[in-house]
Amino acid sequence: MSVDLHNHTTRCNHAEGSIDDYVQKAIDEKIDIFGFSDHAPMDFDPRYRMGFEEMEAYEADVRRAAAKYAGTIDIRLGYEVDWLPGHMDERVLKAKVDYLIGSVHFIDKWGFDNPEFIGKYEGADIDGIWQDYFDLVEAMAKEGRFDIVGHLDLIKVFKYVPKTDVRLIAEKAMDAIKKADMVIELNAAGYRKPIGEPYPGRELLIMAYERDIPITFGSDAHKPEQVGYKKEELHALARSVGYTKAAHFKGRDRAFVRF
Repeated sequence: MSVDLHNHTTRCNHAEGSIDDYVQKAIDEKIDIFGFSDHAPMDFDPRYRMGFEEMEAYEADVRRAAAKYAGTIDIRLGYEVDWLPGHMDERVLKAKVDYLIGSVHFIDKWGFDNPEFIGKYEGADIDGIWQDYFDLVEAMAKEGRFDIVGHLDLIKVFKYVPKTDVRLIAEKAMDAIKKADMVIELNAAGYRKPIGEPYPGRELLIMAYERDIPITFGSDAHKPEQVGYKKEELHALARSVGYTKAAHFKGRDRAFVRF
């Protein structure tokens, strides 16, 4: 079976296409379990997310699609939540959804994956930036509020890579993810970015497998045509490391299917 739990809608203000367009592409791609996990609202960086007043309509839209396509494709409902201490909201964290993806997009409010702010990398301590990033991933895991770690090594997006072995930088974060019993997604968006490879890379995926950390898959689609992009490559990567099953969620409960 094919699972894809990370996909967006136009409510985040930087995606295109209708929910039906995404679902139809997922059907065409023979995806069996397809999740919408749009950017959750918070009181920071509102341009790139829905407002709190849109949550009810977003959830209703996805549930409506789930009913409409029942028997053809299994649609799940989630949010992608930014880990930004002081700005997360219980209305999101306690939402009645199938799963929550926890993602780090900000280091001290610096949107490091936004091309608008890429200049901050120039002349910076790249190893230090990577450590700061994975320290935040560790803190997110320790909070225990999320089901899935979003794009584990997103910090590599613009190809500013550390001199230190990434396995050393990420070790405490990986241990925290294991202790929190979270799932790591294999996210295809990296193929579409300057780094040109999935999140996470092979070294970190091996670390996850060695710790028996489960995986799932996500297109991280912001356009319908991105649904299912390079999913066979993601599956092959996971199998090459030793994985055979993908996690999925219903009402925050986890189950597995073979992929």
